[in-house]
Amino acid sequence: MESTKKYLVDVEDLKTHFPIKRGLFGRVVGHVKAVDGVSFRIQPGKTLGLVGESGCGKTTVGRTILRLIEATGGKVNFGGHDVFGLGSKELRQLRCDMQLIFQDPYSSLNPRMTVANIVGESLTAHKIASGRKRRRKVDELLERVGLSPYHSSRYPHEFSGGQRQRIGIARALALSPKFIVCDEAVSALDVSIQSQIINLMQDLQDEMGLTYLFIAHDLAVVEHISDYVAVMYLGKIVEYTSSKELYSNPMHPYTRALMSAIPKPDPRRRQKRIVLGGEVPSPSNPPGGCPFHPRCPFSEQRCTIEKQKLNQQGDGVEHIVACWKCGSI
Repeated sequence: MESTKKYLVDVEDLKTHFPIKRGLFGRVVGHVKAVDGVSFRIQPGKTLGLVGESGCGKTTVGRTILRLIEATGGKVNFGGHDVFGLGSKELRQLRCDMQLIFQDPYSSLNPRMTVANIVGESLTAHKIASGRKRRRKVDELLERVGLSPYHSSRYPHEFSGGQRQRIGIARALALSPKFIVCDEAVSALDVSIQSQIINLMQDLQDEMGLTYLFIAHDLAVVEHISDYVAVMYLGKIVEYTSSKELYSNPMHPYTRALMSAIPKPDPRRRQKRIVLGGEVPSPSNPPGGCPFHPRCPFSEQRCTIEKQKLNQQGDGVEHIVACWKCGSI
């Protein structure tokens, strides 16, 4: 096994199950397996794109890593620290290095707080800066994300969606983190604004050496910012490789279906759309064997019984896929 020292984030067999309770006494009758055995690693200064359709568990992975949601099982190692084994005091110290950019730039900002208080709140909470020092730090952060210091006295409702997301990014940068979970950070923005925010995040990464977990459902966006991409389906990763390899050679049937849905700007290029049949199974009652087999056009008897683990496909570049049929499709 490769040394874990060169990885900032090391997630191993992560599981997050939510109990289903019924009756007067709240008896547990089952579990929603939102995340069911996810493993990946992220090198310092790199970006891992985590993609999949709504409800596959992407956001739960990000929030579980940050311990905003408690895990059911598995391990998360961050910079040599066992995140799940830390006490409240140690976890508070570690939170300076781990931050989150929320999906909705409207609901994630307190409408009763000024921008200065939103961005500077963490500086006060962690006793890093106060008074004039905090104001100078807030002004620097606003300029870094493309806003002006005079914006600090305004309230969130006075800004556009793109500007609000810049405020959210400034808040995430306030404690000089090493790792940021970007939870659908551009999905609520117009396409023209998305490119501006993506460019800003890439510039910040180069400038500050940031490491990103970029969660999204839009594969066209993920292609431009990610070094590696992990594709999730029903709480599991079904394919993992470099961004360049994934977009030139998708192997899992689910990944191919997602790729076929990406709009092509050239009307002369016609690509056959792969339409998946059936419905996404319930995470409270996932199918046996491969979780994708009820919708897979290449499914066979073996797929309904045996669970396939992520295995290396081909030689050279790391390309791991959870599919019995890959290589013969």
